[in-house]
Amino acid sequence: MSCIAIQTSGLSRSFGAVHAVDDVSLQVPTGTIFGFLGPNGSGKTTTIRLLLGLLEPDRGSATVLGFDTRKDADSIRQRTGALLEHAGLYERLSAEDNLEFYARVWQMPASTRQERVKELLTHLGLWERRSEQVGTWSRGMKQKLAVARTMLHRPDLIFLDEPTAGLDPVASAALRQDLTSLADKEGVTVFLTTHNLPEAEAVCDQVGVIRQGRLLAVDTPSGLRDHAGGRKVEVAGSGFNPEVLSELRQRPEVADAAAQNGNLIISLQGDEPVAPLVRLLVESGCEIEEVRKGAASLEAAFLALMEREA
Repeated sequence: MSCIAIQTSGLSRSFGAVHAVDDVSLQVPTGTIFGFLGPNGSGKTTTIRLLLGLLEPDRGSATVLGFDTRKDADSIRQRTGALLEHAGLYERLSAEDNLEFYARVWQMPASTRQERVKELLTHLGLWERRSEQVGTWSRGMKQKLAVARTMLHRPDLIFLDEPTAGLDPVASAALRQDLTSLADKEGVTVFLTTHNLPEAEAVCDQVGVIRQGRLLAVDTPSGLRDHAGGRKVEVAGSGFNPEVLSELRQRPEVADAAAQNGNLIISLQGDEPVAPLVRLLVESGCEIEEVRKGAASLEAAFLALMEREA
């Protein structure tokens, strides 16, 4: 199998005057969890539909698992799983019967159907409740079963469109944990759309940020954080006057310096050491009580990209 699961070049799709996907070029490595981040209406779902061959692009091209989305859409859909807007579950059936039905749709041999259904339900903590009618379940349990449905035929790649939307924090965390462990066990590539930044930071190996159809950045979560401001240093103390701030801002390793709530917040470029800055503060007459180092969150990086491209 190729080391690239998804590749697009100039992929574009418009609906009237709306450029839903606008000149998107990206690569998703095989075996990774790729997070496609963006606000509602940014083009995430349209991108998935283009990659599955459910929509034709106006311009550009895309390959999924080596297949062209224009010519080989059936081959792509046979080798992928997808959880889009709807869970695709029959609520009057039991969990076991739901998966048995889809296993027959995928023409899985009878000798392996039951074993695969048990394997997935057990991994997701649903085996003991396999005989219950799905309509009686919580939304979180239904989403787990929907993920099992996408994995049933052992696809090489799965598309998950906002899988934790509408779930409470406990259910979201449980689904994320199950998803990452299942993806690792199965060796599957995951293309995950979300506007939940902590979720992306927790599970994704690589992320892409899209806004109004345009791809703004593709990087690892840590790389995106560094690009948007890198590490931050919070200094507790006193004497952080305008002259000190001006002197700090002239340093090449400092992206910004500001006094907030009586403390000093320094945004750093790259991985330069902090000790010279602390020495500068002391020599300038500042009183230093504590120095705390940290990193910009993915949420901060995302918001910075949104503001920069507004």
